Amino acid sequence: CVFSTAAQQRSTGDECGPEDPHDEPKHPLSDCALQHKAIKLEEQVRDLTERYRKALADSENVRRRTQKFVEDAKLFGIQSFCRDLVEVADILEKTTESAAEEAEPSNPSPTLKKIYEGLSLIEAKLQSVFAKHGLQKMNPVGGRYDPYDHEIVCHVPAEGLQPGTIALVTQDGYKLHGRTIRHALVGVAVESQE
Repeated sequence: CVFSTAAQQRSTGDECGPEDPHDEPKHPLSDCALQHKAIKLEEQVRDLTERYRKALADSENVRRRTQKFVEDAKLFGIQSFCRDLVEVADILEKTTESAAEEAEPSNPSPTLKKIYEGLSLIEAKLQSVFAKHGLQKMNPVGGRYDPYDHEIVCHVPAEGLQPGTIALVTQDGYKLHGRTIRHALVGVAVESQE
């Protein structure tokens, strides 16, 4: 049985000679084809490396933008609340001014004087709370008009002021961490035309 003897030769360790065509490694691709394939693989590696770097840079940019967005949300999340509270501050300020006019020395009412003092304390505390949270009242009188911070409601003849300078404020403006949340309503000085 020829088949069994061949199996026996391999199991007993008989070696085949170097002329045996089964043991020679066959190269289906020539050296030129291998070099061409290696060049293609190197190009693919370079392309993938470049794409990886771009993806890494993009993800870093997204991370930075997201972090900035979160920080802004923390800072400016109270913006609408501040707008509403500023209106309350305006009412409190006007009430304090009215109480101050009524509590003049010509009218020595102790009750009115106590009300005025209480309103003044509340107003001072409210302004300190505003400052604690980054909300600041703008004081533009004497400064230059800025359309990002001010809204013109009237023009005033320039008497001792340069044209374009803010002469009066009809409603205070406020900024939250440097961002204008309410424009100041102002009167701007203009040259008088006679």
